Amino acid sequence: MKRDYLFTSESVSEGHPDKVCDRISDMVVDMYLSKDPLSRVGCETLTTTNKVVLAGEVRGPSTDKDEIISSVRDCIKEIGYEQDGFHWKHCSIESHLHEQSSDIAMGVDSSSNKDEGAGDQGIMFGYACKDTESLMPAPIHYSHQILLKMADARKNKGVSELEPDSKSQVTMLYENGKPSKVTSLVISSQHKEGLSPNDIKEIVKPYVYESIPNHLLEDLKDEEFYVNPTGNFVIGGPDGDSGLTGRKIIVDTYGGAAPHGGGAFSGKDPSKVDRSAAYAARYLAKNIVAAELADQCVIQLSYAIGVSKPLSIYVNTMGTNKIDEAKIEKAVPDLFDLSPRGIIEHLKLRNPIYVPTSAYGHFGRSPSNQGHFTWEKTDLVDSLKNLI
Repeated sequence: MKRDYLFTSESVSEGHPDKVCDRISDMVVDMYLSKDPLSRVGCETLTTTNKVVLAGEVRGPSTDKDEIISSVRDCIKEIGYEQDGFHWKHCSIESHLHEQSSDIAMGVDSSSNKDEGAGDQGIMFGYACKDTESLMPAPIHYSHQILLKMADARKNKGVSELEPDSKSQVTMLYENGKPSKVTSLVISSQHKEGLSPNDIKEIVKPYVYESIPNHLLEDLKDEEFYVNPTGNFVIGGPDGDSGLTGRKIIVDTYGGAAPHGGGAFSGKDPSKVDRSAAYAARYLAKNIVAAELADQCVIQLSYAIGVSKPLSIYVNTMGTNKIDEAKIEKAVPDLFDLSPRGIIEHLKLRNPIYVPTSAYGHFGRSPSNQGHFTWEKTDLVDSLKNLI
């Protein structure tokens, strides 16, 4: 394994066009689950200049189209869009959600002689490592943190120069397999008219130093700290670029530091294993690393539509395991039920908990008393330590 290398990850803010779509799609999921925890939702959203279009399939309580459209406006308002080209109050919103296919429902629903099946075929990955306290890779972790602090400053601390659309990118040098320093940093932030890149740099610099430990920034040269390198970023959000649900799957996961099965998360209820099994795989990988069985861990799960049990379980610790890798792999199915129903029940995924996942990553977040991010708990550690 190459031990000294540069690695880069990026994040995008809640105001990025694709993230606006993820937020709206997850709002629809939460709306249906709040009315009926057994609801089925597959919602895709498109945004462009003063236009939002929802499409997809749902099964659950009757929901008035005007209620959905009003909630879409609330999402856009909370993100902060009040611009000529994209305004929460004035944009056109269309909802084309329709009933779920009966053929899909037949394969997924449980019956007297059949457990609840996976909502589709596919492969899902989970990952954890010791780069950070959250057991996430350092570049994606710090990229998220910078944008979270910028959003908080814009929304809650009166930093009115910043607008909702922004991106960050962190490049780190790894020495002996561990993050040792930031070698370059890129931030692009939409802003009010009349501000230069240097103006924006001075505004965002404090949030960088609040987000990344000082010892990792000591050698960062000013010429390697890029802010708005195109020179101007006034037109942004869906007015600057169209957005679609599910186009930021690497931002949503591990920043490219681990494999991805290809399926997006947002807009999908937990019967879709693209979402629920990816959460389960992260939960397993995080607990394996937290239990000190390995310094890194990748878990792969695979499913077939309508089939409840996973077709395969794969564990790879990249040579960092402290016990026999085969022993870890053999123990994984015994930790909890990896059927769709088992995952949903163990992680309590039928609750309306998905809007907070729609920006700044689905992983590496803190579990809340309201049931958010249950897959980030480390409550399997004691069971795993018994393997040692």
